[in-house]
Amino acid sequence: MNPLPTGRRTDLPAATAAGVTVLLWASAFVSIRSAGEAYAPGALALGRLLAGALVLGAICLVRREGLPARAAWPGIVVSGLLWFGLYMVVLNWGEQKVDAGTAALVVNIGPLIMALLAGWLLKEGLPSRLLAGMAVSFVGAAVVGLSMSGEGSASVLGVLLCLLAAVAYAGGVVAQKPALRHGSALQVTTYGCVIGAVACLPFAGQLVSDARDAPLSATLNMLYLGVFPTALAFTTWAFALARTTAGRMGATTYAVPALVVLMSWVALDEVPGWITLVGGLVCLAGVAVSRSGPRAGTPATAATTTPLVPPATAVGAAPETRPEPRSDRT
Repeated sequence: MNPLPTGRRTDLPAATAAGVTVLLWASAFVSIRSAGEAYAPGALALGRLLAGALVLGAICLVRREGLPARAAWPGIVVSGLLWFGLYMVVLNWGEQKVDAGTAALVVNIGPLIMALLAGWLLKEGLPSRLLAGMAVSFVGAAVVGLSMSGEGSASVLGVLLCLLAAVAYAGGVVAQKPALRHGSALQVTTYGCVIGAVACLPFAGQLVSDARDAPLSATLNMLYLGVFPTALAFTTWAFALARTTAGRMGATTYAVPALVVLMSWVALDEVPGWITLVGGLVCLAGVAVSRSGPRAGTPATAATTTPLVPPATAVGAAPETRPEPRSDRT
């Protein structure tokens, strides 16, 4: 496996792409609330994926992107079915059964599952800073979720659907990571979106029926979901994921609840309480911890470790040749 780039030139674009992704995904929750009132869960997922696939396909044609390598297809297919297809449907369905706070709390288990799967399957390991940051962010997400929970009862089915969405989200990301070694971010995102749309085609009749009766604002929100949180944000996500670990990218998404609180405050005039604001700040603090690296100037462990054997006798080194002692005898 090729080593991950660590220079600042690669860190800055990856961090910028991750920031764009988190911002657009946070805005998706506001749009889903509006579009979900007029569109069924499967129909909303299909409409969003069709809009995203059209935009991504057009970009691929303009850029003359060909098909990804054969080795990329297993990851593309799995991520397309799990993340683009199953995740979007069950999340839309789950949010109709539970309040927004409970849904956010359950879905935020996804990054934890993602880090564990990536450490196990992708051999990324579990750095202490990553685990500490995710623990802090999860506490913040729990505070946000509980503070935003309404008085309505959360059904068992709704909680199970949100849990399934978290598992599908984590599995899709872990499957996508190897595919990015053999295909570009645009290729992996485009064909993953197409596969997800194909998987959601059974909801086509419901989409046509809902679109006929839906208000224009709901349809525009569905199109927005397809163009920006799907086509653009999933591409920037894949770009950043190819340049860092799945665990660190998953931890970055803990900033989403904090941004959702701010966007709901601005767009929906939902004034958050102090507890919600504190929880959002804790989420952001955890993200900062999880994405922080070793202190600059800290020497590597291998460089400061004294070798146990002399250099001349190390493995692969030529044996030391010493001059033979001179003898006084003739």
